[in-house]
Amino acid sequence: MASTEFGRTVRRWRDRVPPEAAGLPVGGQRRAVGLRREELALLAGISVDYVTRLEQGRAAHPSEQVVEALGRALRLSGIEREHLFHAAGLVPPGRGTVPGYLTPSVQRLLDRLTGTPVAAYDAAWTLMVANPLYAALLGDPSGWRGQERNGVWRAFLGPAGRVRHTPQSRRTLETALVSDLRATATRYPADRRVRRLVAELRSDSRRFAELWDAGAVGRQEASRKTVDHPQLGPLTLDCDILSVAGSDLRIMVYTAEPGTQDAERVALLGVVGTQTLA
Repeated sequence: MASTEFGRTVRRWRDRVPPEAAGLPVGGQRRAVGLRREELALLAGISVDYVTRLEQGRAAHPSEQVVEALGRALRLSGIEREHLFHAAGLVPPGRGTVPGYLTPSVQRLLDRLTGTPVAAYDAAWTLMVANPLYAALLGDPSGWRGQERNGVWRAFLGPAGRVRHTPQSRRTLETALVSDLRATATRYPADRRVRRLVAELRSDSRRFAELWDAGAVGRQEASRKTVDHPQLGPLTLDCDILSVAGSDLRIMVYTAEPGTQDAERVALLGVVGTQTLA
């Protein structure tokens, strides 16, 4: 019964979100009043088949991560988010867990930065949402699942990314990420996902284990990064990480100095998108 109510709720709320409000292109004839299933799946980072099974009541017991992702994609208020958790048979995350809620005001801010690569991460560096330019710059995250969406996991165990690193910049990044994750684990002691993440990293990454056990201390700071884009070549951009008071969100923003070749290439990202050119 709970899964049926959950599916009806998702279906009903999907209808009320116009695609333009979610930053999706609008064109052609649409039968859907709001978001299509494939659009909701894209925004939430889950498969279309899973969204279909959830809405039809054929998939029971969605995880907290899935419910949180759907809540963000559907742009729910705080009360609506709690209702979605209850409809899934789950207790909304409490104060001892990492907040995964993207407030409407932050979402509106991200919506206005259409010409800037920008993404929002939670306190454990799990990607919550990335705009199209961010995806075009650093790689499309829509297919990432589970720990793949976590920036710390990707830094230590994931495939090589597009950001160019020197040995020193790599050490600085790793130290800052470990230090930040330790602070998050201390601040949210009841968060099982953070505990699982730390345990996996300590088990599978010797470098992470060394830094964790040594009590490494560092912090994320604004920096200039060179991104090797497969179609546009290298872009050297300023990377700033903004904190949102009261929600522990990290907003990562890439900008270029106006009038430079890098600024022109950022503008071209909107044309290239995430496509792979022959």
